[in-house]
Order: sequence, then structure tokens, then C-alpha cells
Amino acid sequence: MIRRFKEYVTGCLSASLLIINTLLLSVPLLCFSLLKLIVPLKGFRRLMGRMAHFMAELWISINSLWMRALTGTHLNISGLNDLNPNGYYLITSNHQSWADILLMQKLLNRKIPLMKFFLKQELIFVPVIGLCWWALDFPFMKRYSKAYLEKHPEKRGKDLENTLNACEKFKTMPVSIVNYLEGTRFTEAKHKKQSSPFKHLLKPRAGGISYVIGALGEQVRTLLNITIVYHQKGQLGFWDFLCGRIKNVSIHVDKRTIPKSFIGRSYQQDAEFRNDFQAWVNDLWEEKDQLMQQMGQP
Repeated sequence: MIRRFKEYVTGCLSASLLIINTLLLSVPLLCFSLLKLIVPLKGFRRLMGRMAHFMAELWISINSLWMRALTGTHLNISGLNDLNPNGYYLITSNHQSWADILLMQKLLNRKIPLMKFFLKQELIFVPVIGLCWWALDFPFMKRYSKAYLEKHPEKRGKDLENTLNACEKFKTMPVSIVNYLEGTRFTEAKHKKQSSPFKHLLKPRAGGISYVIGALGEQVRTLLNITIVYHQKGQLGFWDFLCGRIKNVSIHVDKRTIPKSFIGRSYQQDAEFRNDFQAWVNDLWEEKDQLMQQMGQP
């Protein structure tokens, strides 16, 4: 009973610090972004963009402090070397909890450019944080369901067009783009429904990551394939992380070069490339599945 109460207090305090940190730093971040939007001077806009990114990195640093002080989560890190804060990176990872995002941010903050996620267009309306994502130039995507596309075939290919447009602004600045190949968080129910061939992973989707490579071409040549293992048994969520119930996490960073043969080819129109790319992604996932087993995934 006492342990449960202590965990509950830790969770409430962690959540409160996360919310306060977000609210306080969102004010200067949004101010810098509005000035960037209003003042039509390139040098000034670059400065305001850097200041907005500084506030985001400060937000991550403060989160890292309360995570270390309150959650007691021990991280076992491997493969984290030779990274460039001014480089271009494409990042993928297995995805089990929202805690993945905070842990990746803590691990890579200021070692690579600020990580940016492709977000559903509706998320821009999330209070405060939606505006912060917009201010930091996170790409918002409008997705169409299969049922919608059957009724509106003229919308086919718009996903690709949206991706290309979103990536256009990244051609002039160092960037780290995150794409979760599974497309959603792992659960046993989803794993069973998919009949996934992998023991610890859902089936990977190759389309989104191929579009980013196609859009940014030679600029993004490095893939960071991150593997995260939570050593506690059972499906633990973000609240469990905030409460300090997740005590041991192993994270491996596999840095590899994206094959040059993938650049300049169309995933939608080139069937041979589509098959080759999907095979490459499947190999990545097969290696990740085996690595998770070796790292002690329950």
C-alpha cells in the first residue's frame, strides 16, 4: 500500500513538472516563432528559428532532470557515438509507449538536430503543444483512409505530395526526422491481429520512410535504427513511466548508411524499387527482433 501511494505521488509530481515545463517554455517559443513569421528578414528569421529550437532543447533538458530525479529509471546505452549536431538523420525505432519519445529525446538531445515527427493534421489542435509543434516546423500530414480513397480516387497520391511538401523546408537546415515503421504502438492485441512474423514487433510499413528518402535525396544518408527494451514484464504505459515503475531500460543505437541505390527512385511507380525497399526494411526488422531477444525483452 505504501509503495503504491509513493508511486502515485511520483506520477502526479512527474506529470505536473512536465505540464509546467511545457506551459512556461511554450510562451517564449511561440513568441520567437511569431516574430519569425512577421519580420521578413532572412537573417532575423534564422535567428528566431534557432532561438525556438533552443527553447525546445531546454524543454528536453529540464524533462531529463526530473526524469533522473523522480523516476529512477536506469538506462543501459550502447552504440551512441560519432553523431553530429549539424547532420541530417532519418530515425526509426520500435514503439511501445509514449515514454519512448522522452527517452529518445533525453538520449539524443544536442547530439543531433532536434528530432521532428510526422504528425496527423488533427494534432495541431492539441492545446498548447499543437502550436509548439507548428512553431517548430513539425510536418503535419493529412492521411486518407482506404474507404475514403475508394470514394475519392482523385486524392490518391496526396499522401506522397504532402510528404514531399513537408520535407521541402528541411533542405536548407540540418534535421532529424523520426518515422515509426510500425505506424502505431505495440500491443499484444495488435500483434495477434496482424499475425506478425516477428516475436516482439509489428509489421513495418515502408512507404513513409521511402518518401522521406525520396524527398531529401542525398541530404539524408544516415539511418539511426534505435531499439528500446523495457525489462519489466507486461504492457507498461506512460503513466507507469511517470510513476517510476519502469526501472530498467536498454537502448541500442545502430548507425548505418542508407543505400545510395534508393535515392531518386519512386516507391509508388517503381515496382522493383518497392520490392527492394520493403525487403531492406524487413531485414532491419528481423535484425531488431533478434536483438530485442538478445537484450532481454520479456
